[in-house]
Formats: sequence, C-alpha cells, structure tokens
Amino acid sequence: MILSTTNNVDGKPVKDYLGIVTGETIIGANIVKDVFASIRDIVGGRSSSYEKVLREAKKHCFKRDDRKCREVKCRCCYRY
Repeated sequence: MILSTTNNVDGKPVKDYLGIVTGETIIGANIVKDVFASIRDIVGGRSSSYEKVLREAKKHCFKRDDRKCREVKCRCCYRY
C-alpha cells in the first residue's frame, strides 16, 4: 500500500474514492505526569513525558489507519 501526505501520487491516478478512514485513540496520563506538566506550565518549557505519550498515540492511530485501509482493500492512503 502506498502512503502519502500529498493530494496525489505521480503516475498513479485515483480510480475510486473508498471513503474516509480515521484512527482514534484515547490516551491517559498519570498523576505524576500531570504534576510535572503543571510545573512546566508555570516555569515554562516542554513536557517530554507528554510528548512521548502523544508520539505513541499518533503511532497507534497510524497503525489503525493502515489496518482499516487494508480492510477496504485500498492501494493508497493519503494522510493529512
């Protein structure tokens, strides 16, 4: 399957649109991460623990997208 973040793939015309595929996930953090993130909000800076959780959530959504695309037998998936 071709994965693309553009509107088209050179040399590969779109024959059919099979619909929108989405992958959702719910993430939770624990009290320790919440406390440290609150401190980061006050003093400034980035919360690496939350960034890691968000990266994992994105990866999980992409895997779900891929699985759903395969279920409808698409040959190309455009991600925005």
